[in-house]
Amino acid sequence: QVQLVESGGGVVQPGGSLRLSCVASGFTFNRYTMYWYRQAPGKEREWVATITSSGGSTNYADPVKGRFTISRDNAKNTVFLQMNSLKPEDTALYYCNAPPDYWGQGIQVTVSS
Repeated sequence: QVQLVESGGGVVQPGGSLRLSCVASGFTFNRYTMYWYRQAPGKEREWVATITSSGGSTNYADPVKGRFTISRDNAKNTVFLQMNSLKPEDTALYYCNAPPDYWGQGIQVTVSS
């Protein structure tokens, strides 16, 4: 069956970095554009970043542009989200998505001093 498993979250101080990973199985990963989303407490889930199936094109939400980098390794069925210069407002549950219906379980990122 389809699985998306995120890892790499945790607690970090403002200005710090984390690298999220999402390992996919059960579908043809290299045919899918992949997305990262996040949901902060009391807020709607919001789109964070997109990478095309080949990895040749990426796109970012304005709040993370210049700080986050999405990448993928199709040989390992994995998509990454490198997050630098983290801010408290980046605190959220982060999800990877293979549209429309494949979602990971989410991984918590907390930015706090």
